Amino acid sequence: MTRTKDRQARTPFLSRPGVRRLVPFFLITAIALVFVFENRASVEIRLLVPMVTMPLWGALLIAWGLGVLACLLTVRRRSNRR
Repeated sequence: MTRTKDRQARTPFLSRPGVRRLVPFFLITAIALVFVFENRASVEIRLLVPMVTMPLWGALLIAWGLGVLACLLTVRRRSNRR
């Protein structure tokens, strides 16, 4: 066995770079989803011109999804620059 394979076999799961990047994402996602589904009241929301009545959890979920999408696009663009 070579030294690099031996070193990779001993690397603890939580200290791997890929796992360290995903742990905060899953933690924040879990907290956000709990917050979203606890707010179930209907609210009026102005979408530029029209007024829309929808459940608050739907509006929060849409905002969360747009934030995740923006984050993914930003990370992808940053990695392409290198």
